[in-house]
Amino acid sequence: MAIVKTGRRVAVIGGGVIGVCAASWLLRDGHDVTIIEPDGIGMGSSFGNAGCLNASSVVPMSMPGNLSKVPGWLLDPLGPLSIRWSYLPKIAPWLLAFVRAGTPEKVTHQAAALRPLLHDSFGAYAPLVRDANAGHLVRRNGHLVAYRSKQDFEGDALGWKLRRDNGIGFDLLERDALWQQEPSLSHDYQFGVFIPDNGHTTNPNQLVRALADAFERDGGKILVAAARSFSFDGERLVAVKTDAGEVPADAAVVAAGARSRPFTVELGDAVPLDTERGYHIIIKDPEAVPRTSILDAAGKFVATPMDMGLRLAGTVEFAGLDADPDWRRARKLLTLGQRLFPALRDTYSEERLSLWMGFRPSIPDSLPVIGPSRRSRDVVYAFGHGHVGLAAGATTGRAVADLLAGRPSELPLDAFSPARFH
Repeated sequence: MAIVKTGRRVAVIGGGVIGVCAASWLLRDGHDVTIIEPDGIGMGSSFGNAGCLNASSVVPMSMPGNLSKVPGWLLDPLGPLSIRWSYLPKIAPWLLAFVRAGTPEKVTHQAAALRPLLHDSFGAYAPLVRDANAGHLVRRNGHLVAYRSKQDFEGDALGWKLRRDNGIGFDLLERDALWQQEPSLSHDYQFGVFIPDNGHTTNPNQLVRALADAFERDGGKILVAAARSFSFDGERLVAVKTDAGEVPADAAVVAAGARSRPFTVELGDAVPLDTERGYHIIIKDPEAVPRTSILDAAGKFVATPMDMGLRLAGTVEFAGLDADPDWRRARKLLTLGQRLFPALRDTYSEERLSLWMGFRPSIPDSLPVIGPSRRSRDVVYAFGHGHVGLAAGATTGRAVADLLAGRPSELPLDAFSPARFH
């Protein structure tokens, strides 16, 4: 696609799905765009996520009643939550804000805000995916949530009400209907919910790389460097400073995921950003291949059929950005996956397994930060998407382009404003 550059010089800090999508839409607006990324395109959360493109992910992470479940999760060796106790003093204020965000009134507001961000992921991605010839990486074939009993499903009643109230359609499946929908599923799972309008990518990293390749083909630039700070002339942005020198810029986008906080501090915004460390394990040539991605409602992990095998992804670990990975967390996902799919083997050689750990950029209220910085409207934030970064990537990118163009955005942005923390 031919791009005529008539706009500003824009530096996008971060080469994950949010940064690449923002850069792609900005390039389409005629800007001279440079992505600044030290670690390779799509090598952060975009490499290892569960691959879901789920409009149904409007339910916030902090929900009424979750606090009472935390002790059990922490004591369960296979539980979905872990805290490195040495990190507790640092994460405590974030956790307190997280608990406070989980009131019925607040989660209703949060779900309503997430709805327009997520409702049309496939439509938002369509122009980018088409131009990148990446349609083979996207599947709109639904998503299944599996429960061990109908009572467990009923315990999630508020979450399903939030989905229904925000226009999410779903089908309830019990016993035989569930097992016919997903023949590979253990019959220990007696109840399920199928969401037909959801879907997934068969390779999140390759999808982001394909979009980045199209961005470069059409005239965008990718600089392998680490952004450090900004240079201003009054309120006007002049450059982004990197470890490879200054990048002249009239505007910038902070899309550095979990590593965005130092930029917000420099720019005068007190954003409560922290990281949930997530893990995955991939079984190559698996004995069970589900038809769609599946969320195990109790285990809080997702099983997704991908090009490289069966990916089991999930868990939340609070340990910051610097602690070594706890690979036991990834291997526990294998145990949970074996419970979900009886056809999987009891043991696997290391050659058939692949392990990963990454950082989800998380905000206590489950809403990303999308909007101008306090220091200058020339710098726009686009981070903090938690578990929905992939699903929200294209819509967020388009909103960023709208902000820098000074035109109204189709996405209502008030709920995502960094000013909500002032």
